[in-house]
Amino acid sequence: MTCPICKKITSQPYRPFCSARCKDVDLSKWLIGGYVIANDDETESSEVEPDCEDSDS
Repeated sequence: MTCPICKKITSQPYRPFCSARCKDVDLSKWLIGGYVIANDDETESSEVEPDCEDSDS
């Protein structure tokens, strides 16, 4: 198995990565939004109209 970050052979303590560095690089990508999971329902939620803010009248 190869590391998804640098393509080196993986190391048992860090699987599926080869080192702590590659593991941290992957975590960083998740935290900054570098990975996105596609959502088919996104178009449906964008069609919903927002609530009216002038309801105090």
